[in-house]
Amino acid sequence: MEFPAYLATMPMHAITEIHGEPGLLARFRLEIEAFDEAARDRLTEALDLAADLHRDDRRVREPYLNHLLRVAIRLMHHYQVRDVDVIVAGLLHDAVEDHPAELAGVAPSAAGPDVTSAALAALSDRFGARVARLVAAVTNPAYDPGRDRDEQYREHVAASLEREPWARVIKVSDFTDNGVGVIHTVGPKVTRAATKYRPLVPVFRDLVARPDTPLSPPVKQHILAQLDLAEERFSAILDHPA
Repeated sequence: MEFPAYLATMPMHAITEIHGEPGLLARFRLEIEAFDEAARDRLTEALDLAADLHRDDRRVREPYLNHLLRVAIRLMHHYQVRDVDVIVAGLLHDAVEDHPAELAGVAPSAAGPDVTSAALAALSDRFGARVARLVAAVTNPAYDPGRDRDEQYREHVAASLEREPWARVIKVSDFTDNGVGVIHTVGPKVTRAATKYRPLVPVFRDLVARPDTPLSPPVKQHILAQLDLAEERFSAILDHPA
C-alpha cells in the first residue's frame, strides 16, 4: 500500500480513518527513523509483542493496536520523547492489564492472584525493570466491587502518577487518545467515556504543569490545550445532549 508523502504530518485520527492500521504502522516506522538501530530494534520488538497480545482485541470500530500506535506516535511526535523505555512502555501500557496470563506464559485457566506480578516480571525480563515499573504505574488495580469503579480509577491515576513523572507522560497520551478522541467513538460508549474521563481533566492539568514532569514548556502548553479541547467535548456530550 502506498501512502502520501504528507503522512508524517497527518493527524493520527485522520490516518486511522483513511488508511487504518497499515497507515498507523507506516507512520510509526517514519517516527522511529530518528532513533539508532538498537533503539529501532527494541521499539519494533515491543510493537510486535503488543500486536501479538492484542491481536484479537477491538476498540469499537478498529483493532486495539491502533490505540497503542497512536499513544506511541503521540509520545514521539507531539511530546518529542526520545526515551526508548517510555515509548516501549507506551506501546505495552495495556499488556499487563488486558493479557497478564499470556504475558506471564500461563494458561488463563491456571492464572492465580499473582498473575499480574508474574506478567510484570516477564516484562522486566524482556525489556528491563524500568519499563515494567512504568507499565505497572498505568495498570489498573483490582477494584473493590462495593465502591464506584470510576472513582477508584481516578484515585489510582492520581496516586500512581504522583510517584512516576514519566508515567504521567504515557498516561496523558493515553488520556488524549481516549478523551480528545471521544468524538471518534460511537454508541453508548460516548457518554460512558465522557463521564469516566471528564473528572480527570483538572488532575492532568495539575500533573502536566508540575516542574518535575519531564517535558518542554511548548509541549506542556500543547498538552494543556488538548486538555481544554477534551473538556469542550465532554461538555458538549454531557451538558448539552441532543
